[in-house]
Amino acid sequence: MTGNIHSYYLDSVMNDLMFLSLLLPEPLHGYALKRRGGLISGQAEMHNNIVYPLLRRFLTRGWVTRRKAAGERGQTRQVYSLTARGRREVFDRVCAFDEREAASREAFLFRVGFFGNVDAGVCGKIIALRKNYLLARIVRLRRLESEMQTGRFGGEAVRYLRREAARELAWIARLERMGARSRKKKIRKAVRA
Repeated sequence: MTGNIHSYYLDSVMNDLMFLSLLLPEPLHGYALKRRGGLISGQAEMHNNIVYPLLRRFLTRGWVTRRKAAGERGQTRQVYSLTARGRREVFDRVCAFDEREAASREAFLFRVGFFGNVDAGVCGKIIALRKNYLLARIVRLRRLESEMQTGRFGGEAVRYLRREAARELAWIARLERMGARSRKKKIRKAVRA
Protein backbone atom coordinates (compact mmCIF):
# COMPACT_ATOMS: atom_id res chain seq x y z
CA MET A 1 0.00 0.00 0.00
CA THR A 2 1.44 3.38 -0.90
CA GLY A 3 1.83 6.14 1.66
CA ASN A 4 -0.80 8.31 -0.03
CA ILE A 5 -3.48 5.63 0.03
CA HIS A 6 -2.56 4.82 3.64
CA SER A 7 -2.76 8.50 4.54
CA TYR A 8 -6.10 8.93 2.75
CA TYR A 9 -7.55 5.91 4.54
CA LEU A 10 -6.44 7.22 7.94
CA ASP A 11 -7.63 10.76 7.18
CA SER A 12 -11.02 9.43 6.11
CA VAL A 13 -11.41 7.11 9.11
CA MET A 14 -10.12 9.71 11.55
CA ASN A 15 -12.34 12.50 10.16
CA ASP A 16 -15.40 10.27 10.50
CA LEU A 17 -14.42 9.26 14.00
CA MET A 18 -13.54 12.80 15.05
CA PHE A 19 -16.78 14.40 13.83
CA LEU A 20 -19.01 11.62 15.13
CA SER A 21 -17.31 11.74 18.54
CA LEU A 22 -17.72 15.52 18.71
CA LEU A 23 -21.46 14.87 18.78
CA LEU A 24 -21.27 12.39 21.70
CA PRO A 25 -21.69 14.96 24.50
CA GLU A 26 -24.23 17.22 22.83
CA PRO A 27 -25.87 18.25 19.54
CA LEU A 28 -23.91 20.89 17.61
CA HIS A 29 -24.47 23.14 14.63
CA GLY A 30 -22.20 22.88 11.61
CA TYR A 31 -20.05 25.90 12.44
CA ALA A 32 -19.36 24.61 15.97
CA LEU A 33 -18.31 21.27 14.43
CA LYS A 34 -15.97 23.10 12.04
CA ARG A 35 -14.36 25.02 14.92
CA ARG A 36 -14.01 22.06 17.27
CA GLY A 37 -12.70 19.85 14.48
CA GLY A 38 -10.15 22.56 13.74
CA LEU A 39 -9.02 22.64 17.37
CA ILE A 40 -8.44 18.90 17.37
CA SER A 41 -6.65 18.90 14.01
CA GLY A 42 -4.54 21.97 14.77
CA GLN A 43 -6.30 24.36 12.37
CA ALA A 44 -8.42 27.44 12.92
CA GLU A 45 -11.41 25.50 11.61
CA MET A 46 -12.11 22.65 9.23
CA HIS A 47 -13.07 23.54 5.67
CA ASN A 48 -16.71 23.36 4.54
CA ASN A 49 -15.69 20.89 1.83
CA ILE A 50 -14.73 18.41 4.55
CA VAL A 51 -17.41 19.01 7.17
CA TYR A 52 -20.65 19.26 5.20
CA PRO A 53 -20.11 16.27 2.87
CA LEU A 54 -19.34 14.21 5.99
CA LEU A 55 -22.52 15.41 7.67
CA ARG A 56 -24.58 14.57 4.57
CA ARG A 57 -23.09 11.07 4.54
CA PHE A 58 -23.77 10.69 8.28
CA LEU A 59 -27.39 11.72 7.69
CA THR A 60 -27.76 9.23 4.83
CA ARG A 61 -26.38 6.40 6.97
CA GLY A 62 -28.64 7.28 9.89
CA TRP A 63 -25.77 8.17 12.23
CA VAL A 64 -27.01 11.72 12.84
CA THR A 65 -30.24 13.65 12.66
CA ARG A 66 -30.62 17.30 11.73
CA ARG A 67 -33.05 19.93 12.95
CA LYS A 68 -33.38 23.67 12.46
CA ALA A 69 -32.73 25.97 15.39
CA ALA A 70 -32.55 29.74 15.87
CA GLY A 71 -29.02 31.12 15.93
CA GLU A 72 -27.71 33.79 18.27
CA ARG A 73 -28.15 36.57 15.68
CA GLY A 74 -31.55 35.48 14.39
CA GLN A 75 -30.24 33.19 11.66
CA THR A 76 -31.41 29.62 11.23
CA ARG A 77 -28.83 26.95 12.03
CA GLN A 78 -28.76 23.26 11.25
CA VAL A 79 -28.14 21.36 14.49
CA TYR A 80 -26.83 17.80 14.26
CA SER A 81 -27.42 15.10 16.88
CA LEU A 82 -25.90 11.66 17.15
CA THR A 83 -28.39 8.79 16.89
CA ALA A 84 -28.12 5.48 18.77
CA ARG A 85 -26.84 4.00 15.50
CA GLY A 86 -24.23 6.77 15.26
CA ARG A 87 -23.15 6.17 18.87
CA ARG A 88 -22.65 2.46 18.06
CA GLU A 89 -20.65 3.46 14.98
CA VAL A 90 -18.32 5.62 17.09
CA PHE A 91 -17.58 2.80 19.52
CA ASP A 92 -17.32 0.19 16.75
CA ARG A 93 -14.70 2.38 15.05
CA VAL A 94 -12.83 3.03 18.27
CA CYS A 95 -12.63 -0.73 18.82
CA ALA A 96 -11.67 -1.45 15.18
CA PHE A 97 -8.00 -0.60 15.67
CA ASP A 98 -5.63 -2.64 13.50
CA GLU A 99 -1.95 -2.80 12.51
CA ARG A 100 -2.41 -0.11 9.88
CA GLU A 101 -3.78 2.32 12.44
CA ALA A 102 -1.23 1.25 15.05
CA ALA A 103 1.37 2.99 12.87
CA SER A 104 -0.47 6.29 13.32
CA ARG A 105 0.30 8.18 16.51
CA GLU A 106 -2.86 10.28 16.03
CA ALA A 107 -5.12 7.24 15.58
CA PHE A 108 -3.66 5.68 18.74
CA LEU A 109 -3.94 8.85 20.85
CA PHE A 110 -7.50 9.43 19.70
CA ARG A 111 -8.47 5.98 20.93
CA VAL A 112 -6.64 6.45 24.22
CA GLY A 113 -9.09 9.29 24.83
CA PHE A 114 -11.89 6.69 24.84
CA PHE A 115 -10.21 4.24 27.25
CA GLY A 116 -12.53 5.21 30.11
CA ASN A 117 -15.53 4.25 27.99
CA VAL A 118 -14.53 0.97 26.36
CA ASP A 119 -13.90 -2.55 27.62
CA ALA A 120 -10.50 -3.30 29.19
CA GLY A 121 -9.94 -6.01 26.57
CA VAL A 122 -10.30 -3.46 23.79
CA CYS A 123 -7.86 -1.12 25.55
CA GLY A 124 -5.40 -4.01 25.90
CA LYS A 125 -5.67 -4.89 22.20
CA ILE A 126 -5.10 -1.26 21.16
CA ILE A 127 -2.10 -0.95 23.48
CA ALA A 128 -0.61 -4.27 22.33
CA LEU A 129 -0.84 -3.29 18.66
CA ARG A 130 0.80 0.09 19.28
CA LYS A 131 3.54 -1.49 21.43
CA ASN A 132 4.29 -4.05 18.72
CA TYR A 133 4.54 -1.27 16.15
CA LEU A 134 6.89 0.79 18.36
CA LEU A 135 9.12 -2.18 19.21
CA ALA A 136 9.43 -3.07 15.51
CA ARG A 137 10.18 0.60 14.75
CA ILE A 138 13.00 0.66 17.30
CA VAL A 139 14.49 -2.50 15.74
CA ARG A 140 14.28 -0.94 12.25
CA LEU A 141 15.89 2.27 13.46
CA ARG A 142 18.74 0.40 15.18
CA ARG A 143 19.31 -1.58 11.99
CA LEU A 144 19.32 1.66 10.01
CA GLU A 145 21.95 3.11 12.36
CA SER A 146 24.18 0.04 12.15
CA GLU A 147 23.83 -0.82 8.45
CA MET A 148 23.80 2.60 6.81
CA GLN A 149 26.02 5.62 6.81
CA THR A 150 23.52 8.16 8.10
CA GLY A 151 26.06 10.90 8.75
CA ARG A 152 26.21 13.12 11.78
CA PHE A 153 22.82 14.80 11.40
CA GLY A 154 21.07 11.78 9.91
CA GLY A 155 22.32 9.70 12.84
CA GLU A 156 21.03 12.32 15.25
CA ALA A 157 17.60 12.22 13.59
CA VAL A 158 17.49 8.41 13.80
CA ARG A 159 18.51 8.47 17.49
CA TYR A 160 15.82 11.06 18.17
CA LEU A 161 13.17 8.85 16.54
CA ARG A 162 14.37 5.83 18.52
CA ARG A 163 14.29 7.76 21.83
CA GLU A 164 10.83 9.10 20.94
CA ALA A 165 9.53 5.55 20.42
CA ALA A 166 11.12 4.44 23.72
CA ARG A 167 9.48 7.37 25.56
CA GLU A 168 6.12 6.44 24.12
CA LEU A 169 6.61 2.84 25.29
CA ALA A 170 7.30 4.16 28.81
CA TRP A 171 4.12 6.24 28.64
CA ILE A 172 2.15 3.22 27.44
CA ALA A 173 3.43 1.27 30.48
CA ARG A 174 2.00 4.09 32.61
CA LEU A 175 -1.35 3.77 30.82
CA GLU A 176 -1.31 0.05 31.55
CA ARG A 177 -0.71 0.72 35.27
CA MET A 178 -3.54 3.27 35.27
CA GLY A 179 -5.87 0.72 33.68
CA ALA A 180 -4.91 -1.93 36.24
CA ARG A 181 -5.59 0.47 39.14
CA SER A 182 -8.93 1.43 37.61
CA ARG A 183 -9.94 -2.24 37.27
CA LYS A 184 -8.93 -2.92 40.91
CA LYS A 185 -11.10 0.01 42.08
CA LYS A 186 -14.07 -1.33 40.13
CA ILE A 187 -13.59 -4.79 41.64
CA ARG A 188 -13.37 -3.38 45.19
CA LYS A 189 -16.48 -1.31 44.59
CA ALA A 190 -18.36 -4.36 43.26
CA VAL A 191 -17.26 -6.47 46.26
CA ARG A 192 -18.51 -3.79 48.71
CA ALA A 193 -21.88 -3.47 46.98
